[in-house]
Amino acid sequence: MLNEAPELGTDRSAAPPPPRPPVWWARLLARVPLRVLYGFATLAGWLTVRVYPYRAGLIRASLATAFPELDAAQLKAVMARYYHGFAQMLVEIVKSSAMPAEEFRRRVTAENLELARAHLDQGRPVLLVAAHQCNWEWMLLALAVQLGYPVDAAYKPLVNDWAEREMKTIRSRFGTRLVPAQELLADILRRRGVVRAVAMVADQEPTTSERKHWTRFLNRETAFYMGPEEIARVTRFPTFFIGLRRTARGHYAMHLTPLTVAGEALPAGALTERYVRLVEAQIRAAPADWPWSHKRWKLKRSVYQARAGARPG
Repeated sequence: MLNEAPELGTDRSAAPPPPRPPVWWARLLARVPLRVLYGFATLAGWLTVRVYPYRAGLIRASLATAFPELDAAQLKAVMARYYHGFAQMLVEIVKSSAMPAEEFRRRVTAENLELARAHLDQGRPVLLVAAHQCNWEWMLLALAVQLGYPVDAAYKPLVNDWAEREMKTIRSRFGTRLVPAQELLADILRRRGVVRAVAMVADQEPTTSERKHWTRFLNRETAFYMGPEEIARVTRFPTFFIGLRRTARGHYAMHLTPLTVAGEALPAGALTERYVRLVEAQIRAAPADWPWSHKRWKLKRSVYQARAGARPG
């Protein structure tokens, strides 16, 4: 990836090419008032609900499995809220490049950040683990603004070059240092003495990871990435879950919950299981705010793993 050796006969001493300028239309849209962008989002949400329901079959099936108590009308209502909420999040991300720090303070309130700061004040880095709930991009930006300490964030590079460039620019606006997810543990160990928060989102499917934690999640056997648990075990960093809930259109509240207690020795899979249960509770409290259009359940548990029980595989 980023550390590939140069090919023989290749001159790598030349200066790298200058960075490309930002996509002009994204910067132009970022200057549009948020209330106007929400108007576009409302139209996009209406079109998605009425004209082109994106991945409707996948969303409906996943919701029906997760919430069997909902009837057809209730499922349809959740889907409509999901489409509208996702459209709002997209225009909020566009607006992110132009919003000042104080606007993030106002729109994303922080609850229990002092729990993490107490460790940081004593010179101990912390690990913060979140999920793809509501607007997780605003959560990262608000965290960088409000925590008072440096933030390192794990990320997965995007396939599209301009999208990758724009998202890295937005995510690092307030000093967040971005680290490719596959390099995160090595990077943490290299910079172990640096007092900062390490943030990561861990509810995506671990398709490339050999170690998985299988558990019952939203009424399905589901594999979870064990990266946060491995990092916490190796580093002994105090670990917290960052929950996020929508309080109004364009307004959110993030809340820290400890995943580990000082000196606590957890068996394999226990920290991941605590994380899973908090993610599930968050989704059940606000089902329309989780990305149901993502193909979350592509992995299937093997017969051997099913017999062995819900443990890392």
